[in-house]
Amino acid sequence: MPTTRLTIVSVVVAVAALVLVFELLRRRRLREKYAVIWVLISIATLVLAVFPTLLKSFAELVGIQTPSNLLFFGSVVVLFAVSLQLSREVGLLEDQSRRLAEEVGALHLRLDELEKRQDTEPDEPGLTVPGE
Repeated sequence: MPTTRLTIVSVVVAVAALVLVFELLRRRRLREKYAVIWVLISIATLVLAVFPTLLKSFAELVGIQTPSNLLFFGSVVVLFAVSLQLSREVGLLEDQSRRLAEEVGALHLRLDELEKRQDTEPDEPGLTVPGE
């Protein structure tokens, strides 16, 4: 049975994590799709802090002798899932950045060609060039 001090620290950490997530959401520093996982983790931490026997019961159910090992295993799985999701997002953003850079390069090339063509063509009376 955990000590009262450990329970209090765990509850304070879980509540602080929840407050932090909601504050980051409020300030638009964290997107909703990422906040969901952190809210769930904070709530799970809060529940396990208030009812530590749940972790022991679940560890016995799964066949793990030490509840802390189950906690570490669960943490590794969650961190792996978050890392995998963020790696996927980074890959998509890299592809998007490359595509946008290619489009900007193509537009610059087209603009240069249009400017060269305009410089070589004689000015027609009555036509004005925007920006002049």
